[in-house]
Amino acid sequence: MKNIRYIISTIAILMHQVFLMAQVPVPADNQQNPIMLVGGVAHLGNGNVIQNAIIAFENGKLTIVADAATDQTDRSRYEVIDISGKHIYPGFILPNTQLGLQEVSSIRAMSDNSERGSINPNVRSIIAYNTDSEISPTLRFNGILLAEPTPTGGIISGTSSVVELDGWNWEDAAHTVDVAIHLNWPARMTRRFDFSTFTVKREPNKNFDKNVHELEKHFNDAVSYSKLAVRPVNIKMSAMSGLFDGSKVLILHTNDPKGIVESVKFAQNHGVKRITVVTGDAAWHAREFLRQNNIAVILPATHSMPSRADADYDFPFKLPYLLSNAGVMVALSHTGMLANSRNLPFYAGTAVAYGVDKEEALKMITSNTAKILGIDNRTGTLEAGKDATLFVSEGDAFDFGTNNLSHAFISGKAIVLDNKQQALFERYSKKYGHSK
Repeated sequence: MKNIRYIISTIAILMHQVFLMAQVPVPADNQQNPIMLVGGVAHLGNGNVIQNAIIAFENGKLTIVADAATDQTDRSRYEVIDISGKHIYPGFILPNTQLGLQEVSSIRAMSDNSERGSINPNVRSIIAYNTDSEISPTLRFNGILLAEPTPTGGIISGTSSVVELDGWNWEDAAHTVDVAIHLNWPARMTRRFDFSTFTVKREPNKNFDKNVHELEKHFNDAVSYSKLAVRPVNIKMSAMSGLFDGSKVLILHTNDPKGIVESVKFAQNHGVKRITVVTGDAAWHAREFLRQNNIAVILPATHSMPSRADADYDFPFKLPYLLSNAGVMVALSHTGMLANSRNLPFYAGTAVAYGVDKEEALKMITSNTAKILGIDNRTGTLEAGKDATLFVSEGDAFDFGTNNLSHAFISGKAIVLDNKQQALFERYSKKYGHSK
């Protein structure tokens, strides 16, 4: 009887896996023929817009970004796609995400986003990235074509990489590997929920000095290691070396204004070349310090509640405008339920509604993010010579009512936009007679 049950359960698992495989689009082939998009409104990602554009690309690289009224290129060798009345954008970039590292957060076996230990700069998220995630296709459908899967946990969580949201495996998907090391700055105060009073109590962090001393020792060792002419094998020290030659960015995570100042000064004192902070409204209270030190900020979802009791109810909505207006470079990201990270373009749309210029908001999910991650030489804007990672939307990509992609390309590869959610939409539209 046990054997029969085992066989039945095995068959059920295999059938479920086959069903899941059918829901995941097949990765696209490399670009074979030159392609030219003609007639659309091109939002270049650098603040400029071409109302009647020609965008051409070959072998995965942009070759022409021009005004159709003045360009005299012979179109006979191109596969010409008329996109008149539509909008062209650089592929949106989602930083600081557990995409591909976590599928269902409540199931431990489906989460591979953290490692044991407190200091793990050698942990590389790229090798755990799952290209078969069912979440990735739902992000592509909204124009998110690149992401930065990020490790979590501990004091130094590990090293993140940038991936393309298409590929058979992590080697296929890798865009730029090992771009950033993530450090969770120790908090001076901890928050504990008191069930007896149903209130949150703030208490001093007894391990603060110990954690900072541990970081101090690790960074001092890493600096010394980076200066050695002959370096013995030490994977943790080797991973840190990129911070001191500028090949990696140190991304600091803290939700406290004082923590922002402390962590940035700590990194500067140890010779870190490139620094970025992941934080929320704490950035507003440290805005002058951030501006003076040229520190960029990655913000969480604008669709959230304020974290301070005395803040305006719409403070997260207007924070991108306030920081940008104060001279701080801003990139947008997502925290919370991973599936909702597909709303990244609509976070930018909310920022527009609260004061940010539309093309400036586009920078916050394209070129600003690319600059922070050090990949702006390849992506983030529509410029000749860069990757042909872009998409065409029937309307404004920041408006959920008109963000409807007709074409998407990652390094020139034509991406399948259908996904499980669209399949379900079509299925029940037929049953209940719903029309688009």
